[in-house]
Amino acid sequence: SDFLSPKAIANRIKSKGLQKLRWYCQMCQKQCRDENGFKCHCMSESHQRQLLLASENPQQFMDYFSEEFRNDFLELLRRRFGTKRVHNNIVYNEYISHREHIHMNATQWETLTDFTKWLGREGLCKVDETPKGWYIQYIDRDPETIRRQQEQERKKKQDLDDEEKTAKFIEQQVRRGLEGKELEKPVYTELNRENEEEKVTFNLNKGASTSIAASSKTSSVLGPNALKMVDGAVKRKESAHSSGQSKEKKKKSALDEIMELEEEKKRTSRRDYWLQPEIIVKIVTKKLGEKYHKKKAVVKEVIDKYTAVVKMIDSGDKLKLDQTHLETVIPAPGKKVMVLNGGYRGNEGILESINEKRFSATIIIDSGPLKGRRVEDIQYEDISKLA
Repeated sequence: SDFLSPKAIANRIKSKGLQKLRWYCQMCQKQCRDENGFKCHCMSESHQRQLLLASENPQQFMDYFSEEFRNDFLELLRRRFGTKRVHNNIVYNEYISHREHIHMNATQWETLTDFTKWLGREGLCKVDETPKGWYIQYIDRDPETIRRQQEQERKKKQDLDDEEKTAKFIEQQVRRGLEGKELEKPVYTELNRENEEEKVTFNLNKGASTSIAASSKTSSVLGPNALKMVDGAVKRKESAHSSGQSKEKKKKSALDEIMELEEEKKRTSRRDYWLQPEIIVKIVTKKLGEKYHKKKAVVKEVIDKYTAVVKMIDSGDKLKLDQTHLETVIPAPGKKVMVLNGGYRGNEGILESINEKRFSATIIIDSGPLKGRRVEDIQYEDISKLA
């Protein structure tokens, strides 16, 4: 009944945001607004009970608060700044802006500088001191990140090997074409003239027909040797034309093989990121609680390839999650899906069948220049249901 009273509303407004640290009780995790409220809290029965519990094993409570502070601080540093070099005070100010944070005076570190030095000694961060203060850089030792980096290095090496193979293949084709080409040597004949008074005429126009016409005009003058020269020229041109056609065929076949190699390379190429807008995914992380665990959402926006803003289907809440906390959703046969990885990445398709033993599916491409193509044995993690 008093929820909407002016006093209750004023109390809620005052309780918003951060309050003074000296009026906060870490044991009870209660924030008081003034000195009188803190004094009343210290005299309360619940506070006295918490003090008795803490006095039995104070080191255990301090270790617990220290571990919570360290985990939350490093999680914020990893999520917000990644492996970038950043001032420690910037991270700390963002950390304490959260209302329910663990206060540093409840941990084993007295100052932020002590905590920064401890991070450097433990090898959790790279720390360095400058005239402007201490800077920290997170060292990512997550097995998933290490596996991703190894996969990227392996892919780069595979791309280099493919380029070397393609270069060797082209070199072999060129060598094969040069070996198959026969060098044509000119044939020289003697020019004899029976009658010294008659003039010798030459027609230097190109082409087989013109040379034949010229030979018919001068056959009586040049004699049988000139006819042999004309016939030899026609034969050489025919052989050159046929060899040119065969060489052109060889070039075409080599080009086709190179295109097939490139298409195969594209088909087998994979990326370590797979998020796409307007696909349905499932949240698999338990850090968000049972409210979101195993629930489905729609990807609304992809940030930096590995992070997505998703909207829950049932509640409509929007969350910002890494792709490691999500997994693909396989619909029933006949529904539309999107290919997320491989050579057909970005194409929409229709799910035809599912092979549960091999954890794969068969789809029919429904968009782009490859529309109508049937793709078999595509893995579950490479496709997801369209919203």
